[in-house]
Amino acid sequence: MKEFIISASESEKAVLVGLVTPEQNDAKIKEYLDELDFLASTAGIEAVKRFTQRLDKPNSVTFVGTGKLDEIKQYVENEDNGIGMVIFDDELSPKQLRVIEATLKVKIMDRTSLILDIFASRAQTAHAKTQVELAQYNYMLPRLKRLWTHLERQSGGGSGGFRMRGPGETQLETDRRIILTKIAKLKEDLKEIDRQKATQRQNRGKLVRVALVGYTNVGKSTLMNLLTKSDVFAENKLFATLDTTVRKTTIENLAFLLSDTVGFIRKLPTELIESFKSTLDEVREADLLVHVVDISHPAFEEQIEVVTQTLNDITGENKPTIVVFNKIDAFSYVEKEADDLTPKTRENITLDELKQTWMAKLHDDCVFVSARERQNVDELKSLLYSKVREIHVQRFPYNDFLYQVENE
Repeated sequence: MKEFIISASESEKAVLVGLVTPEQNDAKIKEYLDELDFLASTAGIEAVKRFTQRLDKPNSVTFVGTGKLDEIKQYVENEDNGIGMVIFDDELSPKQLRVIEATLKVKIMDRTSLILDIFASRAQTAHAKTQVELAQYNYMLPRLKRLWTHLERQSGGGSGGFRMRGPGETQLETDRRIILTKIAKLKEDLKEIDRQKATQRQNRGKLVRVALVGYTNVGKSTLMNLLTKSDVFAENKLFATLDTTVRKTTIENLAFLLSDTVGFIRKLPTELIESFKSTLDEVREADLLVHVVDISHPAFEEQIEVVTQTLNDITGENKPTIVVFNKIDAFSYVEKEADDLTPKTRENITLDELKQTWMAKLHDDCVFVSARERQNVDELKSLLYSKVREIHVQRFPYNDFLYQVENE
């Protein structure tokens, strides 16, 4: 499926495009483009320049204004710049894609197609590959007028319901029918995989289930390795983990299941949310959520909101949650001058001040750690133990009675 999506080569140079709107001020669009730059880097693309424009809302035809699009065109056409791609920070409509590509005459990607491209390169298991392929086809379907899909066709009746074009059937109609057939097949494949995984979850017994959740690249996999002494893949790139990993772990003789899930991101494509709902069954069925936050990130509070909203959409309920503020070793701030009377910003707040603020909000449901440097790990384990034991006691009160007797 990868060849059907606009895929980037490792040496590709690109420019990034974003809008400053009433909902996205200058500071926000800088954060968003920084993240888009990180996404591009993860996909092997070098972002060499950024273009922004202030508009009340995206232009329905060209996304940016025609003047700004001409400015981008002039930059792209300069052979010295070596630009082969333009990436937009928001999802483009099929019409916008057609017009922009016809104007700029280079590859056009939006945030959605870039994320899909990364997911396709990261998928390892049959489950993840099927989910990504389904998301790609769903993204492609309304954009067929723009894409020449090169879909393989079978002669005669063919397998999988494919057949040659009938009288008067256009290329577009044929491609649309083939994609719809593939989507139906992939959905059936996912149902079968989901049934198998549901059986696996049932076979795990009645152990308390804990799920690590959080924004992408906050250190969930590193924390997973630390708590379970396992070797889950972790690196400083977005979406390093796509498949849910479940490990049995023990703290003070109390066993429970710990799962590492795919990271969330702002403006997460609808196609991916739908396709990956089954992966997030571990989140839905968890007894306790561990929300991991990168406290060194300047927009960590917005990332918390993104994750919280996504979790509400997935689970539809407020599950017991503890918040782990990770990467305290990377935290930094700028101390205000003594005569500076302007209000403090996020950049001027110390780690101790943040700790007091969040511990006042969350009481005993948060902890500050560095998974990489193993700082405050014992404090995290103690908090995790108390929360898991509380759930375990509610489920098995007799076991708690035995525990008390044995320790008297």
